[in-house]
This record gives sequence, structure tokens and C-alpha cells, in this order.
Amino acid sequence: MSKKIKIGVSSCLLGNNVRYDGGNKLDQHLIDTLGRIALWVPICPEVESGLPVPREAMQLVADGPRICLITVETKQDRTEVLTRWGEEKLKRLEQEGVRGFVLKARSPSCGVHNAPFFSSAGDAQGAGAGLFAKAVINHFPSLPVVDEERLRDPDVRELFLRRLQP
Repeated sequence: MSKKIKIGVSSCLLGNNVRYDGGNKLDQHLIDTLGRIALWVPICPEVESGLPVPREAMQLVADGPRICLITVETKQDRTEVLTRWGEEKLKRLEQEGVRGFVLKARSPSCGVHNAPFFSSAGDAQGAGAGLFAKAVINHFPSLPVVDEERLRDPDVRELFLRRLQP
């Protein structure tokens, strides 16, 4: 049997109850498709940075050129705590030899390209990478990073698998 490849994955996709509402987003397709080759490295930026389960929902808010992670009801800024945690986490993931990432689509922390952004008034401003996903992409520019929804596309999946190889 060949050695499994370390893949960072949003913990909720593995069925761990880490989401803001106390639930998960178990993705059996992901597990069935990559499970034979993957040594999963579960990651939940929000929980690992110290936020509780359940917790207040958060969203990305454009503050001029800066994107902030703000709680929806109480408007608490969680950007710094998540960013500081992320810097250390990325160093550890690099040391662990992670070869790619599958992150949760549309998540304000993990969305790869479709996390919604809002104005401070609450108006939709478009979409982009979530706070942690952006840090992952910047820290690991040569590694494949995809969300679980895009991974369902056979062409995207094939490219991801090819790029996982050292």
C-alpha cells in the first residue's frame, strides 16, 4: 500500500461538530473520493483560535481595503485572534508536510473563492477567499487548495490529485 498524503481539511467536512450552530457539514463524497489516499489533517480555524461551539455567526466585512471577520449580531471583530492563530497554525502545517487543502465552501474563514463579503451596513459586496483560506493560499502558493463543492467536478478533482504529488 502506498503512503497516504497529508491533506488539510475543514474539520466540519469530516463530520466534526465544530460549526457555529454546533453542527457539521459531513461530506461523504469527499471521504469516499479521497479517503483511500488521504491522511486527513482536520482544521477548524474558529474553534482552534479559541471560539466556542456553538458561537455567534460571523461574516466578512469590507473596511476600506481591509477585510474583517465580524460577528453578525454583536459586531465583535474576530480578525486579529484568527489571524494570529493562523500564522502559527500554518507554520505547524508546513512542518507536518501537508500537501494540499480541502476547505469549506462559502465559509467566512475557509471559503476558497466564494465567501460572501458585506459592507459595514450589511449590504452584499461580492465574494472571495475567507480569512484562513487566504492565508493558506498566500503561505502555500504551490499547493492545491480547493473547496469541497468544486472537488465534485471531475476535472478539478483530477488537477487537485495531480498537484498533490510531491
